Amino acid sequence: MDESTELSIRKAFPLLNKELIKEIIEQATVQTIPANQLILKEGQYVKVIPLVLDGLIKVFSKYDDKDLLLYYIEPKESCVMSFSSCLKDEPSKVFAITEEETRAILLPVEKVVKWIKQYPDINTLFFMQYNSRYSELLDTINHILFDSLDKRIFTFLEERIRVTKQNPIKISHRQIASELGTAREVVSRILKRLETEGKIKQHTNSIEIL
Repeated sequence: MDESTELSIRKAFPLLNKELIKEIIEQATVQTIPANQLILKEGQYVKVIPLVLDGLIKVFSKYDDKDLLLYYIEPKESCVMSFSSCLKDEPSKVFAITEEETRAILLPVEKVVKWIKQYPDINTLFFMQYNSRYSELLDTINHILFDSLDKRIFTFLEERIRVTKQNPIKISHRQIASELGTAREVVSRILKRLETEGKIKQHTNSIEIL
């Protein structure tokens, strides 16, 4: 890794001490992953754990042949489900796809197992991630159980705009349906209603929140 990459790691993950960062630089790799690339399959054993420097990754769960978006991995974050799978040495229960071009540090699992015993810092980092993800998953469950689909779709669009920092966002009705585990026809009908209510504006290949 070059000096600029080392500086990026220190800036993104200030909790990590110098000794651990030195080991990460020696043992891990930095990879730029294209957008829309599957980087982890459900049922696959985890070999590396990503620490995102730039970009965005989506993590999904599959149930009854439907995909459900669980959370985004943003810069300065990692995947706690991958971390959990590596600790238990069991296949992944989720799959992950890059939303946009992503630059990430890939930590070898065998090194992570060693580091969590040697460096308390890395445990603190992932415990903080667990807390954040737990809150997000509770929100997801509450949305599914108690919110109307209209509200779920609008909240989904708001979150998408927040993480991508784009408005309008390029997304299809089919993609929204896939990530929310519903039918495209239902999404199209609700988006039309939201547009009539003046909450959104649909363009040819994008959707804008007003």
